Amino acid sequence: MGRRALPKIDPTLDLSRHLLTLTELEPPFVASRWFGREAPLEIEVGSGKGLFLTAAAANDPTHNFVGVEIGAKYARFAASRLARRGLNNACMISGDALRFMREFIANDSVAAVHVYFPDPWWKARHRKRRVLSELFLRHAGRVLPAGAELHVWTDVEEYFLESMAFATATALFADPREEPAPSPEHDLDYRTHFERRTRLAGQPVWRAVLVRNERPAGCERIVPPEA
Repeated sequence: MGRRALPKIDPTLDLSRHLLTLTELEPPFVASRWFGREAPLEIEVGSGKGLFLTAAAANDPTHNFVGVEIGAKYARFAASRLARRGLNNACMISGDALRFMREFIANDSVAAVHVYFPDPWWKARHRKRRVLSELFLRHAGRVLPAGAELHVWTDVEEYFLESMAFATATALFADPREEPAPSPEHDLDYRTHFERRTRLAGQPVWRAVLVRNERPAGCERIVPPEA
């Protein structure tokens, strides 16, 4: 299923509090400076149109949320949703999520990471572009403290199984547990637009929660090799 055209954004809408470009930032990204407060930080990788980020920020004003989207027009659209709702506890970053995790986010500084329906990149020569690589999962394990969670959803079983194998190989997470499917009250109560389209079409979705392991006493933090 391809992506549909985006609605036009109100040109008078001020996105300055809700949209950043990764190439314009200098590491590290300190969420408390951007949001003006100390609060648990959650990161969504690949926010698309921003349905999850908007709903999560509205439902939990005690947390800060950052979405990272490589598609500039989608990052801008998601930021416009946040701006229209006045959700100042969330923002979008336009850029590469792996680079953001690798270069900008400190160890043990994130309360949760969310990855919903990443592009499967079917062709063999494109597989290196997959988000859920072992390198990404090592960085997810690095930024998550013990007990924090990585949420992974996809409609591609092969990608899901490969990702779970990569996660196991890192030794940073407990065995994945299945995340129950939500029960929407109507057809807009879905976590993402892609989930809505997939489930309404009767297609299966694979969901997992990966909990960050406790680090054994006396062991140094595992720092992954850089790409």
